[in-house]
Amino acid sequence: MRKIRITFIIAFLTIIYSCNNTPTTLPQIIRTKNQKKASNFTIEKNNELLTKLNFEDSTDFINANQGLIDTLKISRIINPDGSLSYDTSLFDFIKGSHPTTTNPSLWRQSQLNAIHGLFRVKDDRILQVRGYDLANMSLVRSDNGWIVIDPLTTPATAKKAMELVNKNFGTLPIKAILFTHSHVDHFGGVRGLTDFIDDDYKILAPEGFFDSSISENVMAGNAMSRRASYMYGNIMTKDTLGTLGSGLGTTTSNGITGIVEPTIDIKEEQGESMNIDGVNIEFIYTPESEAPAEMMFYFRDLKAFCQSENVSHTLHNLYTLRGAQVRNGQKWSKYIDLSISKWGDQAEISFGSHHWPTWGNDNILKFLKKQRDTYRYIHDQTLRLSNQGYTPRELSSMIQLPDSLSNEFYNRDYYGTVKHNTKAQYQLYFGWFDGNPANLNPLTPKKSGKKYVEAIGGASKLLETAQKSFDRGEYQWVAELVNNLVFADTTNTQARYLLADTYEQLGYQAESGPWRNFYLTGAKELRNGIHKTESVSTASPDMTAGMSNELYFNYLGMQFKGTENSNLDYNFNINLTQEGNRIPHRLALIVSNGAVTPRMDKHVSENVTATITTKRISFDKLMSGESTVQDLIDSGEMELEGSQSAFTIFMSKLDTFNFWFNIVLP
Repeated sequence: MRKIRITFIIAFLTIIYSCNNTPTTLPQIIRTKNQKKASNFTIEKNNELLTKLNFEDSTDFINANQGLIDTLKISRIINPDGSLSYDTSLFDFIKGSHPTTTNPSLWRQSQLNAIHGLFRVKDDRILQVRGYDLANMSLVRSDNGWIVIDPLTTPATAKKAMELVNKNFGTLPIKAILFTHSHVDHFGGVRGLTDFIDDDYKILAPEGFFDSSISENVMAGNAMSRRASYMYGNIMTKDTLGTLGSGLGTTTSNGITGIVEPTIDIKEEQGESMNIDGVNIEFIYTPESEAPAEMMFYFRDLKAFCQSENVSHTLHNLYTLRGAQVRNGQKWSKYIDLSISKWGDQAEISFGSHHWPTWGNDNILKFLKKQRDTYRYIHDQTLRLSNQGYTPRELSSMIQLPDSLSNEFYNRDYYGTVKHNTKAQYQLYFGWFDGNPANLNPLTPKKSGKKYVEAIGGASKLLETAQKSFDRGEYQWVAELVNNLVFADTTNTQARYLLADTYEQLGYQAESGPWRNFYLTGAKELRNGIHKTESVSTASPDMTAGMSNELYFNYLGMQFKGTENSNLDYNFNINLTQEGNRIPHRLALIVSNGAVTPRMDKHVSENVTATITTKRISFDKLMSGESTVQDLIDSGEMELEGSQSAFTIFMSKLDTFNFWFNIVLP
């Protein structure tokens, strides 16, 4: 009897052991490159917002349509060279109830952003043109013409906006242009207003505007613009499976941007006043807020506050995903509070560089106070918890806005998000390192990816594990896991397709326009590779011409391939001759230890390699590859004393930038 019992127990344990060790490999799933529909997990997650937010509130739709005067009758705006600048019809699909592949809150915001036309903000004294570019162009009637605020991104859209105004109000000259801040969607179209400006017009901008605008668009321009193509969904289709816009607006227009140097700088943070063609304006200077150089202002006689881009109908970016300097939430909040203390008891209209106006003093005060408190909350809670030892990834999952702030549509994550804004405030104070030694010198993504794949047991095992998580709707984990395999082996199409499917679901769930665009653009390039269109240059003729000599030669030095040429040792003296309004200038370029140091306003006196005399425009030809050193000498555009070969070698070592670099692949 005992022998039978022991035999039974052994047999039972054998069965249990066998069951626990039976291979559990799932039937192989062959993934395709086709776009997929929303999963049940995505549909359920998106529908949660329908019960959290008050979608019955139609206030924003009433305000966004209020005062409509006219619209462009043709949807396409064309550049002088015949290319397309902007097309409103691309966003005509954003109507009705939200599709399952879209976040309902972002869908609602995108419907508002797609409303376009010329609008009356206050009588015939304040107008706005909205929906023909990423930003708004606003106009204030002066005694003898118009004051234009923010002439859009490109000349074609700015010109078309002005033509729409003139059609309805007659042709009046532009007496002044106000650039609210140093981002290109607020000044790049200025050349489109050339036919409408008065001979003695003024340009007002915040102090530092010109240098900030140019340095941002040139020094880091190539990488920033490539990432912007993700952020704004520029290479995505406009439909329910693609981009819905950016949350801040629809998308940027296409064309050659321009810039004009201001004639008047606004630089007093506590305020300064002036009269522009009969219009009294009170300004406050707000540096290091939404832009390095920014200002807000109040039209006292009209009781109208221009909030610029420091107040918007969205949570804005304390760090923008295209890449830029981190913004200070405390200062941002402080400037909004300053505007409340100066004008909050008077303002009856508040309008800005994006979105639609707010009318009524009570509504304006509530709006401003809650935007103020949002940026302060994110800044202060990030710092408080950082001082408790929490790190960026922990902070982004811990900090949420209180319901009193987050339930307001204008504080939702349409553009910035609480998650990446908390990381931005951490970076502002502590930089990229979270204090954990494991993160001090991590492996490259490709090396790390190979190690993860090896540790998990190979590509097939990783994909099997990831598939199980995908089937449970654990998309963020799948993204982290499969990204390792994609970087370890870019030829593994099943990994690329699974990662694309994962990004797609994350994109469908995103309330942030930029997050959706990043995820869906990443999915597109994983499936199909990079679709290279036209060559992209961020240094337009206006930008290049506007660079100071110091910025220009710092830019040149940044292009030097120092990691390949650390043994070159040159001292070049340069004489820049008279060129239009440019006065003669002398400087030196010191090339040593792989670095290039411009020494402005003086020459080196010893060990001079060569002395070059030419115009700035000739350097443009060298840097662009249009001409060689010998070409310029032969044409008489350049004189060179000393070693021509050394200078030729140096110029040949300046790097060129490939716009279409990989992002989701190594």
